[in-house]
Amino acid sequence: MANTTAPFLSHHELHKAILAIKILVTWNEESRLCANISTSSDRFTSALHQNKDWAAQIAKEDPSLFPTLANGQYPEILWIGCSDSRCPETTVLGLKPGDVFVHRNIANILHAGDLSSSAVIEYAVRYLQVKHIVLSGHTSCGGVAAALGNKQLGILDPWLLPLRQLRQQNLDLLNSMTPEQANLKLVELNVLEGVKLLKQKNVVLEAIEQRGLQIHGLIYDVACGVLRQLDTDESEEAIKARLTSFKTDV
Repeated sequence: MANTTAPFLSHHELHKAILAIKILVTWNEESRLCANISTSSDRFTSALHQNKDWAAQIAKEDPSLFPTLANGQYPEILWIGCSDSRCPETTVLGLKPGDVFVHRNIANILHAGDLSSSAVIEYAVRYLQVKHIVLSGHTSCGGVAAALGNKQLGILDPWLLPLRQLRQQNLDLLNSMTPEQANLKLVELNVLEGVKLLKQKNVVLEAIEQRGLQIHGLIYDVACGVLRQLDTDESEEAIKARLTSFKTDV
């Protein structure tokens, strides 16, 4: 008769088997953890790898671009826009690295006393000698939506104050619109107000007078990728009043 008794494991062999099972379970848990980490960082990791492909492709298409950029920048455009990830100015304009000097912030707001934007404008206009300043807002702006609401937002509240002031000044008009229309209208009003503030800066006024610097107000439609230019023309009286009020001499 065949022996059907289960094989006997010594204490030492049993200990080794249990240890092997524990190691296997631990390895599986670590593998799952690594997979989760890999998934969460996938976008950055793949982007980092793609950078090398991008650099090689650009160097192939335009061999002189990177060596030229290494010797300095000569952009003709200063772009002031929103930090929104859907609004990449160089891509939207179909331009290359070195073509656009950039300042971006939440809801593309210009504060008269903001040192960051003021420093960018001063450097771009006085030292880079840009030919155009573009102030661009965009559709479906989260900052504008926040200013049209009444939730406390911490540090964002003082930043969004100019938008809330524009909301107050145009409250009847905005209240008569649908939420989508009101958002777009406040986007437009914010850009026009920013253009007005730009034209109050002495360095900008000097460049307009001396070398024909141009100021543009644009709206970018995130739903179709198209830019729309706002009418920022002024009367002769308005131009004279602004120069009288804001132009200063050394």
